[in-house]
Amino acid sequence: MTSASAPSAQSAACPPQELPAVDVAIVGAGIVGLSLACALRNSGLAIALIEATPYRREQTKGQAYALHQVSRHFFEGIGVWNQLAPHVQPFEVVQLSDGRFPLTVRFYPEDLGTEAIGYVGEHAAIAETLQSVLQSVANVTVYCPWRVVSNEVKGDRAQLTLISGDPAKPKMAHLAARLVVAADGGKSPLRQQMGIEPKGWPYGQSCVVATLQVTHPQPVIAYERFWPTGPMGVLPLPGNRYRVVWTLPHPEAEAVADLDDRAFLAKLQPYLDPQMAEITGVSDRFVFPTQLMQVSSYVADRFVVIGDAAHRCHPVGGQGLNLGLRDVWALAQQILATPCERLGDRRQLIRFHRQRWWQNALTLAFTDSLNRLFSNAWWPLVAVRRCGLWLLRTFPPFKRLVLRFMAGLLLPLPPS
Repeated sequence: MTSASAPSAQSAACPPQELPAVDVAIVGAGIVGLSLACALRNSGLAIALIEATPYRREQTKGQAYALHQVSRHFFEGIGVWNQLAPHVQPFEVVQLSDGRFPLTVRFYPEDLGTEAIGYVGEHAAIAETLQSVLQSVANVTVYCPWRVVSNEVKGDRAQLTLISGDPAKPKMAHLAARLVVAADGGKSPLRQQMGIEPKGWPYGQSCVVATLQVTHPQPVIAYERFWPTGPMGVLPLPGNRYRVVWTLPHPEAEAVADLDDRAFLAKLQPYLDPQMAEITGVSDRFVFPTQLMQVSSYVADRFVVIGDAAHRCHPVGGQGLNLGLRDVWALAQQILATPCERLGDRRQLIRFHRQRWWQNALTLAFTDSLNRLFSNAWWPLVAVRRCGLWLLRTFPPFKRLVLRFMAGLLLPLPPS
């Protein structure tokens, strides 16, 4: 999203338009923001969904996500899973391995007592499905492209100042809301305006992501392979495709992404599991830096921050979007349980912060430790992690415990 800035002199000369007041203003119409709007669509509350950038499929860079069972439960609970299910790929096996060490660990649906371990969906397919759900919803108004340039609390309302339209002839508007939710991504201009500072650190790694066209394997397997340079996730997609998330040191990631298709596949092939199906094509490559980030507080006066705007973790284990959807689930339940006149009351919001902050911190610490343990060639750590793989393979209760944690089912879930 575009960074927030002061209104231009030209826009300031035009009288601001007063938009109809709402109960909840959601800033950011990515998957997290769309999911919150869907969760509140039958609430009777007036919802505004504000997005600065018109959606274009090419902007998603082919992003794909592993959706854990807890995310399926959430989507079922808000009544959109049946629409999403045709657009996601269930996976029946997760295979975990450490480089070329011959011992592998496999997780199966029976370890969770479910029909699949998880699902993989592309950003474009998930976002477009959620957008279609909102098209005929009377209580959700979408403002796009509108950019939030300020947020000021005035009594029992927050007042957002927005700019819309042609950058050469911008229009200004005011929007009053009882509660403002920032779901505008890791660099969240709105979070920065509110003075909520992120804490954390960048990793010396970036992810090279690409989509591989393959002959269809049986069963459908998701691979997590650990290398000293960083973990590699290989996720099955619909249409005989796999999404590769290959973690490498920054300079190496940039160099690998710039290779032509033939050279890229030649470089990639030794890192893939030997049993993977034959690769018949590869997409463009994109590079994303990795980092750990969490804000100290998720709430302020009439303000909540969720999803990547509140926390970011290493992609190992595919936790990122799932954490954001758990934020949405918990926040939606609290909004629905709060009398309308008390929406935005900080004393109410602090319960959301207390519930979600520690759960997210636990997962962030887990992914950070996992990356540090496996992205390492120091022999004592190599011995420790290979003992860990042996324990997972040898003791089914331990394996089920780890899988339930990774699937989001071990921590307390928001009430239905």
